[in-house]
Amino acid sequence: MNLKDIKSQFPIFKSNKNLIYFDTANSAQKPIQVINALDDFYKNHYANIGRAVYGLAARATANYDNTRETIKEFVNGSDGEIIFTKNSTESLNLVAHCFGKFLKEGDEIILTEAEHHSNYVPWHFLRKKKVNIKFIPINEEGEVQVDQLTSLITNKTKMISIIHVSNVTGLTTNVKKVISIARAKKIPVCIDGTQAVTHSHVDLKELDCDFYAFSAHKIYGPTGVGILFMKNKWVEQFEPFNGGGGMIQNVDTKNITYASGVSKFEAGSLASAEVIALKHAIKFVKDIKIKNIVSHEQSLATYALDKISKFNDIEFVGRPSDKGSVFSFNIKGVHAHDASTVFDEDDIAVRAGHHCCQILHKKLKIGSSLRVSFGVYNNKQDIDALCESIKKCKKIFKLK
Repeated sequence: MNLKDIKSQFPIFKSNKNLIYFDTANSAQKPIQVINALDDFYKNHYANIGRAVYGLAARATANYDNTRETIKEFVNGSDGEIIFTKNSTESLNLVAHCFGKFLKEGDEIILTEAEHHSNYVPWHFLRKKKVNIKFIPINEEGEVQVDQLTSLITNKTKMISIIHVSNVTGLTTNVKKVISIARAKKIPVCIDGTQAVTHSHVDLKELDCDFYAFSAHKIYGPTGVGILFMKNKWVEQFEPFNGGGGMIQNVDTKNITYASGVSKFEAGSLASAEVIALKHAIKFVKDIKIKNIVSHEQSLATYALDKISKFNDIEFVGRPSDKGSVFSFNIKGVHAHDASTVFDEDDIAVRAGHHCCQILHKKLKIGSSLRVSFGVYNNKQDIDALCESIKKCKKIFKLK
């Protein structure tokens, strides 16, 4: 698939002809294949899945289950270890809630100072049980100091939960080293892979983590679907996160027997159309090939950082040496929200704020920042336009 013509596959750029979209880390735009798959299912194939035996429902269920197989192949997972949730946030809440039942007062969880709130707040809830949370620090470049992990581990450390790729700085955490250290201590590892799956090659068998979470809408798929990889040992040990239809085997007035396997975590009517459309998003990514996406986005990041660095009043939020296709910055003397408003006048969509990473921003002594994140539809002309908009912003705020 030719990336030069890729923008034509995204209808939003036809209806918004001047749009330059730099907010893929928030949510990716959707290719026509995914939109058509949603439309086709609702028009021609809709039935609730996992409930009925008539043909329409059976075919919908088979199509839904086929997406699970597609995901397993995409991230090299194993049978019976892929759970569908609403998003990465729900996936991480599920892990924290279910694992939290094993914890007692004084037990410890280790996170990093670069965590998205989705991988901090669920663990924070466990402080009600007087569970302690420790943080692997980041340095002034925004890099997670993995070398300090060993010194944080004690015999009370029960879980290490870390971000794979930062949604603020683009930092890629050395998760292989973290997992190696944890394995030697027999400590389970949970990884928030929300920003990693579309922008790097993820092989779950190679990583050998216990949990891995990501979201469909970040990989050009629909909203409302999260994917949680959970090793079979935890699938067997965890009790259900939600109760209702679909997650039971037998119910009477005195007792309930739960469904086996991942089904016990998928209660109620599920986002069937969205899950089925996700299969088409994964095919879209596979057709381009992850290596080509990585090469394209890294080229854009290098070009953008070089051009923006030439302005004498730019402050970057960290400069990690191992980074993905995301970076954040500020224009000295201009609030991030004001700059974003100026960019928006030029049809450039750049997120401003703390990006659900207040701990990182506070550690780096920054209130908010502008974030640029790339997708397959971005090109160097988009970056040139952003630089012109930075010049316009400087002029408006009378910066030299």
